[in-house]
Amino acid sequence: MARRGRLAGAADAAVAPAGRININTAGADELKTLPGILDNHARMIIAYRNTYGAFQTVDQLIDVPGISPEMFGRI
Repeated sequence: MARRGRLAGAADAAVAPAGRININTAGADELKTLPGILDNHARMIIAYRNTYGAFQTVDQLIDVPGISPEMFGRI
């Protein structure tokens, strides 16, 4: 079974602590280790990041289409 990740704060731009995912640098496979994040969600997070730039706060994930407040709460 794949190891489940946790979010690193967006300010952790260079290197996320062990076991955490940096949402500003993570690829789709890394993002999919987060609870509830499927292929489509990972693609949407990456597309949002490519369009609008780096996330300034983890809370900005709620602005990504398909990421609801409930889903964000599970991450």
